[in-house]
Amino acid sequence: MKKIIAVNAGPRKNWNTAQLINAACEGAKEEGAEVKVYNIYDLEKYSGCISCFGCKLEANLGHCVCKAGLTPVLEDIRTADGLIIGSPNYLGDATAAFRAIYERLVFQYITYKKEPRSYNDRQIPVLFIMTSNAPDEAYAEGGFYEGLVKKYQGTFSGIIGPTQVLTAGDTKQVDNYDRYDWTLFDPAHKIARHEEVFGKRIEEAKAIGKEMAQ
Repeated sequence: MKKIIAVNAGPRKNWNTAQLINAACEGAKEEGAEVKVYNIYDLEKYSGCISCFGCKLEANLGHCVCKAGLTPVLEDIRTADGLIIGSPNYLGDATAAFRAIYERLVFQYITYKKEPRSYNDRQIPVLFIMTSNAPDEAYAEGGFYEGLVKKYQGTFSGIIGPTQVLTAGDTKQVDNYDRYDWTLFDPAHKIARHEEVFGKRIEEAKAIGKEMAQ
């Protein structure tokens, strides 16, 4: 049985990012995988990399020695057969919580040597999910956020394992737009698009989860 670890690096546990992560998890479960989901905003106190370089010492090579809320997540990923990780786009990047686990997960494996370049000798498939109020075109070739997702995809692929990216743009942010005076948005468009398009992203996520567990 394959073990898949999923990490929701967004603060909302039932909204766009979480829904896509859960769909991917559902697909993996349907193929018989064991799935564990972490909502990292619920974890005990943690931080990003503290630059102690303990993971570069002979006794700890490739292992983050900073004991905090992310420690069990990192250890579960180390023994997993696949990683699903997602974040909403906040102010043009992933969330601070995503950055924390990204730094801790990746930096522990970097050797600062010509050979080997990474202490991770067990590559696993990764699905990186990003949701956004920005349109889908922003993530397409030549789009404003193309470089952002390619940066994370490239690092994950190089250090953790082959990485697929799933983005969902122009997302619905709230159920009741009438509660807010957001004159920038057309609530009817947001709701209609969510009904017409977001469901397709859910199915894409589910399919990728199935593939990861096969």
